Amino acid sequence: MRKFAWILAAVLCTAATAPASVGAQDVGLAIGSRATPLVLEDLDGKPVNLGQYIGKKPVVMEFWAAWCSVCAALQPRLDAAERRFGRNVQFVTVAVGVNQTTRSIKRHLEKHRVSGVLVWDKDGRATRAYEAPATSYIVVLDRRGRVAYTGSGEDQDLNTAITRALAAR
Repeated sequence: MRKFAWILAAVLCTAATAPASVGAQDVGLAIGSRATPLVLEDLDGKPVNLGQYIGKKPVVMEFWAAWCSVCAALQPRLDAAERRFGRNVQFVTVAVGVNQTTRSIKRHLEKHRVSGVLVWDKDGRATRAYEAPATSYIVVLDRRGRVAYTGSGEDQDLNTAITRALAAR
């Protein structure tokens, strides 16, 4: 099982380096599809219902891991987007359950920040439901809970993706 986790982690990191384009979807959920409002947990095991965010205002979700160097490279773009759009958009970081624990995530967070609310996808339900092919996978939902953008990698144009989600009717 441990060998599988390492192989999966390597695949996720490798897949995450593919370039992203706002003009066309390159991975994951189909544009226009409805997002699944799952109930996950925070790092203390308390339930977090994503339905409290989805369908209320746009949501930016990142599928993330503390060990993911591409996620670290993407973080400044997320920070800038959160500063720019944070009042009108909910940011959610989904910590994937591959090769990390709540303890390792908490240690990482002592020195590094992530965007918005952090939820723990310990059993991979969110990863499967959102068709996350890799860490650094971003899903932007419009205010109706429809997928407006998906992409992966460190060079995503989040400002354009979020602006489009805000403008969607």
